[in-house]
Amino acid sequence: MPHPSINAERLLAHIQDLGTIGRDDRGQLTRLAASDSEKQGRDRLVGWLEVAGLEVVIDRIGNVFGIWQSEDNAGQSPLMLGSHIDTVINAGVYDGCYGVLAGLEVIETLKEQGFEPARPIAVAAFTNEEGVRYAPDMLGSLVHVGGLDIEEALATVGTDGTLLGSELARIGYAGAVEPGFLKPHAYVELHIEQGPVLEREAIAIGAVENLQGISWQRVTIEGVANHAGTTPMAMRCDAGLAAARVGLFLRDHIARSNAPSVATIGTMRFEPDAINVIPSRAVFTVDLRDPDEERLQALEAALAAELRVIIAEEGVTATVERLARFEPVAFDRAIVQMIEASAGARGLKSRRMTSGAGHDAQMIARIAPAAMIFVPSRDGISHNPREHTDPADLIAGANVLLDVVKRIASGR
Repeated sequence: MPHPSINAERLLAHIQDLGTIGRDDRGQLTRLAASDSEKQGRDRLVGWLEVAGLEVVIDRIGNVFGIWQSEDNAGQSPLMLGSHIDTVINAGVYDGCYGVLAGLEVIETLKEQGFEPARPIAVAAFTNEEGVRYAPDMLGSLVHVGGLDIEEALATVGTDGTLLGSELARIGYAGAVEPGFLKPHAYVELHIEQGPVLEREAIAIGAVENLQGISWQRVTIEGVANHAGTTPMAMRCDAGLAAARVGLFLRDHIARSNAPSVATIGTMRFEPDAINVIPSRAVFTVDLRDPDEERLQALEAALAAELRVIIAEEGVTATVERLARFEPVAFDRAIVQMIEASAGARGLKSRRMTSGAGHDAQMIARIAPAAMIFVPSRDGISHNPREHTDPADLIAGANVLLDVVKRIASGR
């Protein structure tokens, strides 16, 4: 007997439709949190939630929820699905959006099948998961679980000088409901892998069992500006050289450790930023990640120690600002096993995985059992217009989500 399936045509159409919103005249897709283009995306999503007959609720941080409940299960805590619809700059169409739209599709499919859940099912689109316009990333889900005060979050200043609270009000998504009003029984997030493992190993489904810890820091190094041609190398106080040493140290340190740690200097700015002037200041960010908390702490300590060495040897000064810090997350074993069981029943190869990227699931895991489902990303590319997952893989992932939702929402 064939397994029930989601409406593939409807899911794929929703993904492509949402993917048209936020494109500029060059065709580049950008929907930053609380922007005009994200408002258009939110409006489209809310329209689909209403067509599906879901109760739409928006909380004060702008998280959007579509809730399916009945008189019989209204007193039960809900099974929550979801992700986000904000994007990075010049993005692809799948990151985050796939999880939200697949969650909606699962609910629509179950309603059409006459399924009667023992508990409510809700799909969530969390605010500012990407953290491009406002920091930290995963802000909406962090506020939802009580990890960040709502007033502090609304007062967050964006990269463009705007206030998040003011922008949410401007676009019509400053809700009246307090964040955290909906405490889930469990949470399941479907997502593209954003890495190369599943495609390389020809595996259809990743059952994500844990998620890396993340440490974000901003480092400011102060040197002395001087003439690039007349100042001997040995007599320089070069903030640019000191910054370059940090990047080389991180690469070499991790290579020697033979650990799965990763480090990235994602932004760097020099002052006075002139070709013929030794930099007087270097400001850069450091992104450190590891699935083990002790190793992540050791990597942070190694960076701090190396900065002290660089300060002494280069004659510069340095200050470090912590931007975000999230410990590694272990997902719920029972849900991970459900994902594996569904994949096996459908004849799909699966493997357990660690997520290298941050996701809303890591926040919700603070208050409820949670897990994630991954599907392959072509060439491991994400945060890029070349981001792609084959339709067959998108459908397979949504069908596994369907199975897991039916099992959890049945009370089994």
